[in-house]
Amino acid sequence: MPDRTWQLAHERWQLPPAGAVMGILNVTPDSFSDGGLHADVEAAVAHARRLLAEGADIIDIGGESTRPGSDEVPVQEEIRRVMPVIERLRAEFPEARLSIDTRHAAVACAALQAGVDVVNDITGLADPAMRRVCAEQPCGVVIMHMQGEPRTMQQSPQYADVVAEVRAFFEERVAQAVADGIEMSRICLDPGIGFGKTTEHNLSLIRELESLRIGSLPLLMALSRKRFMGALLGDAELPKKSPLPTVTMSLLSADRGADLHRVHDVAALKQALALRAALL
Repeated sequence: MPDRTWQLAHERWQLPPAGAVMGILNVTPDSFSDGGLHADVEAAVAHARRLLAEGADIIDIGGESTRPGSDEVPVQEEIRRVMPVIERLRAEFPEARLSIDTRHAAVACAALQAGVDVVNDITGLADPAMRRVCAEQPCGVVIMHMQGEPRTMQQSPQYADVVAEVRAFFEERVAQAVADGIEMSRICLDPGIGFGKTTEHNLSLIRELESLRIGSLPLLMALSRKRFMGALLGDAELPKKSPLPTVTMSLLSADRGADLHRVHDVAALKQALALRAALL
């Protein structure tokens, strides 16, 4: 894997050659695979400790479910969910890398002021207010592609050429971010597997992942427990019951250029990436 760096709030991060792992910490009552498990602050902090002990390179904290069919959460409720967790984690793990998974500028602003390093926005910085927040504070940003919005995105996603259209989206959003004052070195790209895509769209994006890269920007893949893998395997629940589908598809995406992997099951993927690195 080529050397990749990503400028975060307080660090120019040299991504691990084997691939970096972002551990998912959902503090929501309704996320698609772990809703309610970590909604309590103590439970959330305990889970973050486990993710870090398993080798997570960064923790991604989210207070709003964006599963297909989900409704938007009021901003103040999202802030109420995530801020106590962020404050506890920053106090307990001052050196840990923290990310806020949000599409709302006010949530991102509060989280950045509390010390998070990255804003992970499923709308790809669509909101000018979000771009202003990220320009004013030197954080890393994840620009993700999504067709539509969470409530309706999986009803009938259509593309003439999904790979070309996602790449064009990245080119436009990166140019807009840079024009608005976000340095190129702070940007990471996520093709948004499962966000307004059919199974074949997802597979096409994974097959052609490297062709989505803009310059040398890192590519993040968020494949964890995604429904399309269960559909391919004939068991809709299998990706939730076993880490094997996520690990397998994440390794295949690493072979095609993925630099970071956002997952629930950190230990299994860290081990698999280490074995892949040894073989390479």
